[in-house]
Amino acid sequence: MKWEIIHKATSFIAEEMGVSLKKSALSPNIRERMDHSCAIVDEKGRIVAQAEHIPVHLGSFKIGVINVLNYLEKKEIELEEGDSIIFNDPYISGTHLNDVGVLSPIFYKGKLIGYAVNKAHHVDVGGPLPGSINPLAKTIYEEGVVIPPVKLTKRGKINEEVISIAKENFKVPGFSLGDIKAQLSANKLGGERVKQLFEKYGDITQAWEESIEYSRRLALAEISKWKKGVYEAEDYLEWESSLLPIRIKLNVEEKGIVADFEGTHKQIEGPLNAVLGVTYSSVSFAVRSMIGEVPTNEGFYSLIEVKAEEGTLVNPIKPAAVGGGNVETSQRVADVTFLAMSKFLKVPAAPSGTMMNIMMGGVYKGKYWSYYETVGGGSGGRPCKDGVSAVQNNMTNTLNTPIEIAERQYPILFTEYRIREGSGGNGLHKGGDGIIRGFKMLSKARISILADRFKIGPWGLEGGDNGKPGRVTINGEEYPSKFTEEVKEGDVITVETPGGGGYGKLINH
Repeated sequence: MKWEIIHKATSFIAEEMGVSLKKSALSPNIRERMDHSCAIVDEKGRIVAQAEHIPVHLGSFKIGVINVLNYLEKKEIELEEGDSIIFNDPYISGTHLNDVGVLSPIFYKGKLIGYAVNKAHHVDVGGPLPGSINPLAKTIYEEGVVIPPVKLTKRGKINEEVISIAKENFKVPGFSLGDIKAQLSANKLGGERVKQLFEKYGDITQAWEESIEYSRRLALAEISKWKKGVYEAEDYLEWESSLLPIRIKLNVEEKGIVADFEGTHKQIEGPLNAVLGVTYSSVSFAVRSMIGEVPTNEGFYSLIEVKAEEGTLVNPIKPAAVGGGNVETSQRVADVTFLAMSKFLKVPAAPSGTMMNIMMGGVYKGKYWSYYETVGGGSGGRPCKDGVSAVQNNMTNTLNTPIEIAERQYPILFTEYRIREGSGGNGLHKGGDGIIRGFKMLSKARISILADRFKIGPWGLEGGDNGKPGRVTINGEEYPSKFTEEVKEGDVITVETPGGGGYGKLINH
């Protein structure tokens, strides 16, 4: 069928954009860890196809692209061939400041036919701390530079005024400017490939409509098999000495899923607030994970509705800080959605539940450096088998930063990198084990950690035990899950990530 060929081709275009972005980026965070995502959307701003990239990015495109287009319309900013828009305002883009988005219109024979869009995590976007994810931030202004949707290119020419803002505010501009150009190139490639489809098959917009409808029908057919009802669950985030509740009422209906976060903790003066795009991404990821083979485009996303009161952890009011909401609260929203789904489906126990964000940097040999990475953990035990050890879970889909790359480019020396044996929860099916990653500083620097699951380990299911909580030490001294600290040459930092929860009661023979 013609529409199916076009559907598959458009999905591959998004994948090819991702390959281009990865190969031409300069920062290890994108080039090695693949902390980026790409999609093709139609002229209405609906997702037609997305690559298998970062879950927290992908779902946010559903909200972020429409927000950007609405912003441009409100500001009477018209797009022409060769234009591109850059943006990172979380309250528009739907994630956090580090995720710099680039949106490029696609024209064919003078007519707007869609957009290529990508989002990439820049290792530093300004602000007081290396890595820009600030564990102490009370507002977004303490996390970095806010870029509203503005033209990055005009008729194919780069807007040097925008580039100069990034150059003077991003703390590692060499990486950042290279990554921005890689993002532009990826969108250009996506646009060229879409135009090739138009040249080969004629107007393919109807085929895109059929692709979206196919996804909707397929997803709805799976959801219709689920037991109808309202399922409630609660999970927690750690903040200072408190546990902040995230509550969900998951309503399974004939027409789709409604996730209501009534009763969730109010927004805080801290970085754990998650903008609505993050909350939507996390819910849709959990639901998508239980459906099976379904194309993930507007058809699927149209079946998911999120209700979240303004002024809460899962839908804050600007200028609340949101850097950690993208990387930690997203994990907990996914966890609590899975927990609600465990009331009517067989789902795995909780995974590690933290991205274990490490940010550090300073001046070394007269040059500023900034480093960011996340560390995987254990996945939860499953109804049929054990969890997996040492993997990225839930809302992240990145690789690790190879030790060889990190040591070559930064003043750090790794002292250990291994499985954290015994950290997975016991059960009929054991949770996967976490990771131990340790390194020695070769220069003084500032390090920040933003993590979670240090007080209560990831939950088990059906009688399985919780996974072991996370842990961070500096020279053997334990630190909390969120802190920033000056370290000196020779200091040793050891990160231990949580194991997944166990599934089922352990049978003694």
